Amino acid sequence: MSARVSHSLIDPIISPKLQSLYPYLRIPAVFPPEGIVLVGHLSAIIGAVGLAFSTTYWWCGIIAAAGILGNHLADCVDGTHARRTGQCRNGGELLDHFTDPLSFAYYLIGIGVGCGRLDLAIVAVVCLFAIAVLTNIKAKLVGEFTLSKFGPTEFKALLSLIGIVTAGVWFVPQVGVTPVQFLLVAYVGLIVAGLVQLPIQLVRSIREVNEKGDAPDTSEWQLK
Repeated sequence: MSARVSHSLIDPIISPKLQSLYPYLRIPAVFPPEGIVLVGHLSAIIGAVGLAFSTTYWWCGIIAAAGILGNHLADCVDGTHARRTGQCRNGGELLDHFTDPLSFAYYLIGIGVGCGRLDLAIVAVVCLFAIAVLTNIKAKLVGEFTLSKFGPTEFKALLSLIGIVTAGVWFVPQVGVTPVQFLLVAYVGLIVAGLVQLPIQLVRSIREVNEKGDAPDTSEWQLK
């Protein structure tokens, strides 16, 4: 199992507070942590649907933020529940890491639907999964799963803020910006930032695996 290292800016502030809510959730000890992961995934779907309709109904921006927060809460307490109830399993870890990028893909597609730009959604999702694959392959090669300063927690916080601001734009028509226009500008900003960061992370990752990774694998494929 790769070591987990986070350089997140706000994770040390937000995650401990959410984890402290675990005793108040009264989750039965027999409930599997994988169930919490799936509940969090369902919450992510709700958040994505909220983003998709945030330009049609003002309250959907709030639903989006609530869904994203629910997803992050589940992400914070699933591991706590697994450790406290002795249910730590590799399968649970795999499911957790499998659903995380899917959740982000839902959010990005939801924004694309909300501003009527599914073409941009394709670019956003491809960029997202490129970064996710890069992170996981690097973790395998160096034995360390690293989260950058702007990691999943920061991204979720930004998406929640986008949902809330989109809802707020409905009530200030005098600024001359419609919810669709705001969401589109925010979306383009996210995509541009991702496309700029991807090659930078790729170059840094190649250097890191060359310096810190084990000896290159020179074995042949075994055909069975």
